[in-house]
Amino acid sequence: MIKNKLKVLPLIALLALTSLIEFKALKRYTDDVLLRSGFQVEKSLQEKVKEENLKALEGEEEYQKIIDLENDDNDSSKMPSQAEEVKDLRLRALSALLLDASNNRVLYEENGYNRMPNASTTKIMTCIVALEKGNLDEVVTVSSYAASMPDVQLNVKAGEQYYLGDLLYSLMLESHNDVAVAIAEHIGGSVEDFAVMMNDKARLLGCDDTNFVTPSGLDAEQHYTTARDLAVIASYAIKNERFIKITNAQTHSFKEINNKRSFTVSNKNRFLYMMDGAIGVKTGFTGRAGYCFVGAVKRSDRTLISVVLGCGWPPNKNLKWTDTKNLMNYGLENYEVKQIFKPVTFEPIQVKNGQERYLPLSLTGDLTMLIRKDEVVSVEYELPDYVEAPIEANSIIGHAHYYIDDKLYYILPIYADNSVEKIDFKFCFRQILNLWMNMIGE
Repeated sequence: MIKNKLKVLPLIALLALTSLIEFKALKRYTDDVLLRSGFQVEKSLQEKVKEENLKALEGEEEYQKIIDLENDDNDSSKMPSQAEEVKDLRLRALSALLLDASNNRVLYEENGYNRMPNASTTKIMTCIVALEKGNLDEVVTVSSYAASMPDVQLNVKAGEQYYLGDLLYSLMLESHNDVAVAIAEHIGGSVEDFAVMMNDKARLLGCDDTNFVTPSGLDAEQHYTTARDLAVIASYAIKNERFIKITNAQTHSFKEINNKRSFTVSNKNRFLYMMDGAIGVKTGFTGRAGYCFVGAVKRSDRTLISVVLGCGWPPNKNLKWTDTKNLMNYGLENYEVKQIFKPVTFEPIQVKNGQERYLPLSLTGDLTMLIRKDEVVSVEYELPDYVEAPIEANSIIGHAHYYIDDKLYYILPIYADNSVEKIDFKFCFRQILNLWMNMIGE
């Protein structure tokens, strides 16, 4: 047996020398040997992808049955009425929207993407920018321009000084316009520069249909937002504990630092006492904007944000409360928390020029969210025909697209489970050597 092995060594050496001269020829030879040795490619990748998509489609019906069963409250007569309820909340606002604060998904809207004036709901952004850019114990010196602001005022005087933290209570509880300008000048250097900061923050939050000109929300050309953008801004703001502490305070007392003038401001947001779990947020009114309100309700399994803009003009001051309650009740009564992530096992994907021919894939995720009883969830998988080595473990190979009522909601990545090295000379030589040694051993 040893003599036989010694006889083939020159052949192996010759093969190695040939490999150094022409690696591509060796690779073709390796593939040929592997194929003749039983390492057959079972089917083309395109066929595998088609098969995987067919399996996904076949499983989709079963998946939807599971979702429907979870949503079933043993009263099928409710299903037709859901769509009717969605269409008729009997709102009076010119623009209205309901948002799931956990993921900023719009649950309901009427003209919710229209650009509108929004009055003092602007101060939500003023407050959050001040909290993030300033310190509560900073001293704010009032300018003559700030002291001249009209309408709702604390009646601060030029040259007076206040702590920023105290002024934020004045801003949010009683919506004082002179205080808004004093804060803006202190944080931004000027009203114009502070407006830039407000708009920059809006863009970071994905609010592209918003343009702030004033920190107070007083009517101004090119000062606008949408119910959707305003809801997203509020959703962000209520995650700040200091913001919630300020906006939910019943009263706050403070003094001017030098002359010791005393002030007490009280919360004008009646919604805090209208619904269980109400946590804010801000009222507003101007002649152009009408009555506006941004509300928030927090329950054990959800937090909802509502926005109503242009909700009546004097004397219809209470319409904003009625509309807000209708929106909130709709969200509380018609949505349930569900896990819509769909576990799936993928066929391994073919690897071109890889030391492994197939690559296993995995998809994980958590898509717990509010779902209405009649909403249809569907999933589409996007995968390439093949992948090219080298591949690192946990590389993104494809995506799973989750749709709710045919509207794209979320995209999850599909990952490579393992690493696959590219075929090289060393690998080819080792494979051929192993095959020859096995043949000799036989």
